[in-house]
Amino acid sequence: MQNQVHDESQPLNPQKHNYAPWKKAAASLSLVLLGSGMTLAGGYLAGNQQQLAQKASNLAMSRVDAAPPLPNNADPNFVTQVVERVGPAVVRIEASRTVTSRLPAEFNDPFFRRFFGSQLPQQQERVQRGTGSGFITSANGSILTNAHVVNGADTVRVILKDGRSFQGKVMGTDNLTDVAVVKIQANNLPTVAVGNSDQLQPGQWAIAIGNPLGLDNTVTTGIISATGRSSNQIGAPDKRVEYIQTDAAINPGNSGGPLLNYRGEVIGMNTAIIQGAQGLGFAIPIKTVQRISDQLIATGTVQHPYLGIQMVGLTPQIKQNINSDPNSGLNVDADRGVLVVRVMPNSPAARAGLRAGDVIQRLNGQAVTDASNVQRAVENTQVGGQMQLDILRNGRSVNVAVQTGAFPTQQVQ
Repeated sequence: MQNQVHDESQPLNPQKHNYAPWKKAAASLSLVLLGSGMTLAGGYLAGNQQQLAQKASNLAMSRVDAAPPLPNNADPNFVTQVVERVGPAVVRIEASRTVTSRLPAEFNDPFFRRFFGSQLPQQQERVQRGTGSGFITSANGSILTNAHVVNGADTVRVILKDGRSFQGKVMGTDNLTDVAVVKIQANNLPTVAVGNSDQLQPGQWAIAIGNPLGLDNTVTTGIISATGRSSNQIGAPDKRVEYIQTDAAINPGNSGGPLLNYRGEVIGMNTAIIQGAQGLGFAIPIKTVQRISDQLIATGTVQHPYLGIQMVGLTPQIKQNINSDPNSGLNVDADRGVLVVRVMPNSPAARAGLRAGDVIQRLNGQAVTDASNVQRAVENTQVGGQMQLDILRNGRSVNVAVQTGAFPTQQVQ
């Protein structure tokens, strides 16, 4: 989302922690995710672990030479054909809101009042405007975009490629995944085709369409660089997404636009970049987008199952680091498994009796060695669903049954 006026963007992740390396992983790979919006910020910026406090107004806009050469047997015009087919279903979203701010207390000083008297206002109002992208999923006007594109907006306007403009209504937003649904009153609209993000492999073609920096209908190409990037890996621990990584150039204003495969099917929603890097863009898998948007359309809200633990996948090196850290408060016997670093008070995990220092070795009968495996299993469970954990506690095997809860709507500290 690109700022259009000279207003300050909110910091993305204002907290900084001087954690040991194993603690950084544990704090980020958490099922106690601290949800926060990106209301009208400049494009979703994901910093690395040393850059979590960068502002959206400082987004890097470096040139990215992304696209590899075409195979000899490929149609050299396949990108053009995709753009001709999908481009009409990609929209520009303009959002605005009125921000009220009080004057500093110093202006109430009698010195200022003597000169300005009652003419000095108590508060000031300004309008923040931003622009992002979106794509049409139904002929009657359902549009998907990022939550941070429309969060807190007083007005939302949707502009189609053919120039038509519509007032948009936000049907719902989900900050944990950064997905939103916008509805316009229209019929017979062009729509996108949806692909399968579960079958993506690094090296496959990727095409991004959007409105970066206010430049409408911009097309960039590249490849799928990686899949399953956890939110902590890209510096966005307040999200709950396993991202698609692409080197197709993404810039502020691309937020909410589609990432396409070579057939022109949507495989992801473009959402994040890393400042100062080249060829590191991230998209929400379309399967995640669909799951969230279906709930938003049906109920206007999304319920996320959670356990309430912070955890880290064990390796011999991490085990050694933890045991040699006098401030860890933990003593780990296992080389493999998922270590519970912290259990949140009054959480489902706490009620089930999980403790810091427990090592999860099997979940619902399946061996687990990575924290993302646990998170994915929880996310695929319904709120209130039962999970069986085989854990190692003080050298003994213990079976714990946990009933997932609904992720708290208020931020958890």
